[in-house]
Formats: sequence, structure tokens, C-alpha cells
Amino acid sequence: MDMTAQALGSSDVADTASKFWQLEFSHPAFPYRTILAHRIGNDKLKTSRWVPSRARGEYLRTHFKNMREVAAALTGLKLTKAYTYLADVKDHKQIIPFRRFAGGVGRASQAKQFKATQGRWPEKSVKFVLRLLKNAESNADAKNLDVEDLIIKNIVVQQAPKTRRRTYRAHGRINPYQGHPCHVEIILSATDSEVERAKDKDVVAASSFDGLNRRQVARRRIEAARTA
Repeated sequence: MDMTAQALGSSDVADTASKFWQLEFSHPAFPYRTILAHRIGNDKLKTSRWVPSRARGEYLRTHFKNMREVAAALTGLKLTKAYTYLADVKDHKQIIPFRRFAGGVGRASQAKQFKATQGRWPEKSVKFVLRLLKNAESNADAKNLDVEDLIIKNIVVQQAPKTRRRTYRAHGRINPYQGHPCHVEIILSATDSEVERAKDKDVVAASSFDGLNRRQVARRRIEAARTA
């Protein structure tokens, strides 16, 4: 046991080890075996018990920026509606709006329905997302969950190590020719049932502070505590 483990104690070391997992892998971008000590995706969603189904793909050979925009367009949709939407994107009947990574992206009239001006039809990213959605659907079906009730709770897209090639230029020069793959994790969940909000004392008290700023609310609470 090293000095760090002795300082933390056995229980703290166990807690720290439970928060991280180590993965050994060999990748063309890394000629030697490398150890990753991180999690791909949302830690809170990974450890929560209510997540019905998930699917994950690593080192996908599709552009990270395109995949991020596809994920943003699908988050929150029902699974059946997402299938229809992606099929329309493949046929160029609907578009994926580009909002964050929109540099150099052309404008299209189909983006108006999403209150955007720029968009693309990233067919390769759509193909990978469809495969992951099918995988997550199969995992949900194995748990006897109704596919009609599933929604896309979250899609996490992260950059993978860049793949390096070279392109040959004039006058004997060589420039880098990199690929930008990505890691993708899709989390499906059941549709949340609507519950009517209770009319308790806290809710009534909070409603009396509508339209006030923080300082005014704090002052009202102090005055109420003094008179009580």
C-alpha cells in the first residue's frame, strides 16, 4: 500500500476505487498498453438503479462534432419517434440542426422547424446511432419493458483519441491528416408519469414570494420569523 492509501485509510480507498474503473486496452493511436481511469458518460446516471436500458459504443469512426449534434437533436424524444426522425434524415426529408459546432455549416430551409438556420444530414453518424438504439431497445426488451414507453433520457458523446495519418503536399511537405472518432453512450428510461403537485404549507408559502428577488424574499422570511 502506498503513502496515499495509508493517508486515506482502507475505507476511503475502497470508496475511491468504486468511483473509477480501470480499463487496459491497445489502440493504434497508442503503441503501448494504456490505462484509463475515468468513466465514459454521466456518473449519476450510470450508478442510478432506475435506468432501464443503455448502450455504448467506443472509438466509433464518425466525426465527433456531427455525432454531438445528432445526440442533441434526439435527447428527450420517444424511441419510436426517434426511429422515424432518423429514417427521414437518411432520406433527406428532415435535417439535423447544427447549433454548437456550426462553423462552415451551410444553411437549409429544413432547419426552420427547429428554430435554427444551419443543418446537415450526417448519414454515418445516424447509422451508428441507429445501431446503438437497436442495442438499447434489445436490452430493454430483455427486461420486459414496453418499447412504446421508452424515451431517450440522455446521450453522452465524448471525444476519442484522434487517429493519425499523413497527407503529402507540394514541395515535399507532409501535413497531418487526423480522424476525430468518438465515444457514445445512450440511456433509455421509461416515460415519467405526471403527479399532481401537493398543496402543502411550503408550496403556499413559496407562492407568496412570486415576483420578488432574493433579497426581498430573505427580508420577508426574517420579518416572519421575528413576528412568530
